[in-house]
Amino acid sequence: MSKKNSSDPVARFLFVTSTLAVFFIYGVVVGKFHLFPYNFLEQAMTGFKSVFSTLMAKQEWYYSADSKRDVVIIPRANKDNRGLNLVTRIAADKKLAADIIDMDNRTIHHWDIDWFTIWPDVKHIGKEYIPKSRPGTHIHGAVVMENGDLIFNFEHCGLARIDLNGKVVWRLPYQTHHSVHRHSNGNLWVCGQRDITKPTKLFPHRQLPFAEYTILEISPSGDLLEEWSVAELLAKNGYTGLLYMGGLRNFTTEVKGDILHLNDVEPFPDDMKEGFFSPGDILVSLRNINTVFVFNRQNNKIKFISTGRFVRQHDPDFIDGNRFSVLDNNNIAAEQHGHQSRIAIVSAPEGTVETFFRGKEKSPFYTDIAGKHQWLANGNLLITEARKGRAFEINRQGRVVWQYKNYIADDIVGLVEEVQRLPANYDAIFNKLGSGSVNTDSTN
Repeated sequence: MSKKNSSDPVARFLFVTSTLAVFFIYGVVVGKFHLFPYNFLEQAMTGFKSVFSTLMAKQEWYYSADSKRDVVIIPRANKDNRGLNLVTRIAADKKLAADIIDMDNRTIHHWDIDWFTIWPDVKHIGKEYIPKSRPGTHIHGAVVMENGDLIFNFEHCGLARIDLNGKVVWRLPYQTHHSVHRHSNGNLWVCGQRDITKPTKLFPHRQLPFAEYTILEISPSGDLLEEWSVAELLAKNGYTGLLYMGGLRNFTTEVKGDILHLNDVEPFPDDMKEGFFSPGDILVSLRNINTVFVFNRQNNKIKFISTGRFVRQHDPDFIDGNRFSVLDNNNIAAEQHGHQSRIAIVSAPEGTVETFFRGKEKSPFYTDIAGKHQWLANGNLLITEARKGRAFEINRQGRVVWQYKNYIADDIVGLVEEVQRLPANYDAIFNKLGSGSVNTDSTN
């Protein structure tokens, strides 16, 4: 009896091992020669990957499914559109990243951006804003300096400058957010906010707490030079009604919530020929009331305002002395219905709004939130389709001539806050400084 029992485990082991070996060998043969049931297994695996990717993408708002790896070839004739690009994005494993990439999507330099390393001793923001786990916040607004330093916003958490190796140069303990614009004089223009937690005569009939949005001018060394309250600018210019467009509380005049949502501010370029607009004018975007206005910093007078011509817009940019462009998110319909965002051009003297570029069914362009655009020296337009993890360059005919996608895994892209083309002199800067760490999170 004992002899029989001792042989049973050996027999079962040999049977199982030999069976697995047969299945393994057959599996290799099936894969190599595409024998039955190769097609069935391939379709099942494709379906599984698609479902898994979709489920994974839905877990976090900054990841989304993308099953198309479109390759856009740059026409050889367009040699003048080449250069380096700054990319700010959410990478794999909930990491924040900034990259310098070339036109072939090769990473020239890479920064790992970690809130917990850069700002371990935060004291200037409320508990509700303090990041608890990675990524905790995200990069929203960034510029590269001539020596390779990176200045960027931790969204609603503060402004920081780091060097080429990621070492902190300075930090500004102010709740900055959304955009960083570098003016021709070297100063930085940034969106800010102060949380109001106690009643104040300046803001009657507001449910506490709420954010008072501010416009900041900051020196390259991180000093706060000047500050404007957006609400005070509107009120003093006779636009108090724009401060009370939120939902009413208990049928009273008290309003609540994020009424304005400042998301961009930048000055008129000093080297641009003036017209209706001139040096000293500041362009401001208020997303939640669909409003863009321009005020002059010397007298704080609003000289132009447009309300209701866009829907949840981002990133207005001066084009010339009379016009500016806007990324109109146009997020009033479901994406699956073929809804599209657009780039609109506003002419201040005439008060007109025209569409320069709009997404189409065969060449979609839609981001329900965020997004940037940049006019290039050659007349092309570089657009960041943030929620799709994509940036693309179009020529004057609307043809895509370059594209970047932030793939962080098969069929999954991460949010791209912005892709911006750098001036030509940055090619020599980064070649001189040497190559940085290679980006291993993206498969572009």
